[in-house]
Formats: sequence, structure tokens, C-alpha cells
Amino acid sequence: MFDAKQLANEGVRNLQPYQAGKPIEELERELGIKDIVKLASNENPLGLSSKVRAALQDTLSGLARYPDANGFYLKSKLAKKFGLQTSQITLGNGSNDVLELVARTFVSAEHEVIFSQHAFVVYPLVTQAIGAKGIAVPAQDYGHDLDAMLAAITPKTRMIFVANPNNPTGTFLSTEALQDFIAKVPENVLVILDEAYSEYVAEADRAPSFAWVDSYPNLVVTRTFSKAYGLAGLRAGYAVSHPEVADLMNRARQPFNMNSLSLRAAEVALDDEDYLQQSVAVNAAGMEQLVAFCESANLPYIPSQGNFLTIEVGDGAADIYDKLLHEGVIVRPVAGYGLPRHLRVSIGMPEENEAFITAMRKLLD
Repeated sequence: MFDAKQLANEGVRNLQPYQAGKPIEELERELGIKDIVKLASNENPLGLSSKVRAALQDTLSGLARYPDANGFYLKSKLAKKFGLQTSQITLGNGSNDVLELVARTFVSAEHEVIFSQHAFVVYPLVTQAIGAKGIAVPAQDYGHDLDAMLAAITPKTRMIFVANPNNPTGTFLSTEALQDFIAKVPENVLVILDEAYSEYVAEADRAPSFAWVDSYPNLVVTRTFSKAYGLAGLRAGYAVSHPEVADLMNRARQPFNMNSLSLRAAEVALDDEDYLQQSVAVNAAGMEQLVAFCESANLPYIPSQGNFLTIEVGDGAADIYDKLLHEGVIVRPVAGYGLPRHLRVSIGMPEENEAFITAMRKLLD
């Protein structure tokens, strides 16, 4: 009798697939609700910038051709903007792609991978899929306990994932703490610094992580265009690393892993400083709006440096999530991250944030 499970590699057999935020269309089908507010996937509420829209329109005529497999123009723009060499850059179908790529390039079944409790679910997922051993280090105040992560290193450790700011908790590590940690990690252990939400952090607080790569060749920094740049649906991300690390990743990278539209959109988005600053401003105002609600409603929350706020709503979090769906508001349950009493709420436009607040007040009353 055919049994596909027996044909799959061991790491994949018991793997639970990534659960994305519920799509608006799915909720419309299930409940017949219109005018839904989605605050579940940390997307940019501004939508595409007008400059990106125009660039995409101009790119349509060339879609019968394959995209530039090496992403020459996007790499050149990234190198110029951040003072890098193009040989340090690996492009991906969102930063998810490069996170998985670096793990598949350097980690094998005999290795261990360290990540923090409550960290981005892709880290344990890719570790398990490879067949490696994942080491989840208990969190400290919902964030990374860097000393404990250093103590968890063994001769089998090949990789450590650190998200800064962290998803789904929004916690943030200072430049000093982060650099001290990286300096103490042995050179034969790669540190993957996931900075998907970096643009939302005050510029004075951001670590000069790209510059650190010159001093720490085992450091790989990943970023995305999905959040502050508003390109989540186009899937554009990249990694910055030592050229030798990038060379190996590019050998394993799938050809054409970024399409022509995502390449062009990312090029234009990098230059659209007005849009980026507007995104940051909308996020800051929305964060104040949600924090003010939490404090007025006596709901504990985890202070966040991202574009989301994780709120403790109690033992009935799953029930509140479901009731919010019936109110036409989609947020994110995070029980799968070890936070069964919390819900993660993305920052939306003021009226979207208010829709969540109104629905929550109704449920709390």
C-alpha cells in the first residue's frame, strides 16, 4: 500500500506547515462579512507607493522574458545605498527565502541550530525540515536571553538565529548587547541576524549591522521589502554577508528566485524615501493608538519596536480571536509561538486600528 510519509525525509514527516494570517477573502467566504479589517500579517497599511505602481506598469511588457537571474540592478542599488560590495548580497523571494537558503546551505542533519523561545516560526521549521536539532532557548522578558544562547553552544552548533526586533514579541536588543554577543560566538558558528523590521526602529538605535560583516565573517544579516517598503505581495528580500558566504548561498539559490516585477519594485522602493518616512510615521501614530487603548483597558502588552503589538488578553485568547473574526477584524493568535494568552495585532491605518479597538471594547464589556 502506497505510503507517501515513508518516502519523505524524516524531518518533513512530522512538520506542521507555516500558518499565515487568515486572508480577507477566506473570512468573507466563511462568514459572509464585508468591510473586513486585516491586522494579522504585519503588512504595510499604506499599500504600494505611487512610484512603485508606475514602475510595475512599465515592467509588464517584458514579462514574457525571464528576469535577470543575478539581480544586477537591485544589487547595485543596495550596494550603493548601504556601502556594500555586490558580492556580499544574496537576493531572495522575501527574507523567508534567504533565511531558509542560508540554513540549507550550511546546516546538515548532524548539526544543531539555536533560536530563542517565541522567535519567528521559520527558524524551527527549516531546522526540522533539514533534520537538524533545534535548540529553543527560554526567553528573557519575551525576548532573547543572549547569555543563555551563548551557553547553549556546543561542538555541534552550526547556526544561531537572532531576530531584532523580534517577531512576534517586538522585543529589541541594543547595539552594545548585540555586538558583544556576536563577538563571543565562535567563528565556525553562523549568526543569522534577521532585521525584517529594522526600518521601524529609530535610526539612532539601529545597529550598524552591515558594517559588522567585515569584522565578523560568520555574520549574515537579512532584510525584507515586505514591511516598511510595502511589497509583501511581491516577495523581495536579501541577505548581506561575507563574500564567501554569499558565494555559497548563491550556488544553492534557485535560479530566478526573484521575478521581474519584484526586482523592479524593490529598486524603485529603495529610492522612495518619502514613502518610507510616511510608513514609519503612520506606524508610530498607530502604535500610540493601540498602546493608549491597552493602558485604558488594563490589558498588558509587550513593548514593541516593530509594526505590531502583542497584547495579553488572558486564557480566552483563542475565543477572543474567533469573536473578533465575527466582528470583521482579523488579528493573529500566537499560541503556536508559546504565547497562548496573547494576540498579535498589526498596526493599520487609524480607522483600522479604531475598528479593532471598538470590537475589543465590545467584547470586553
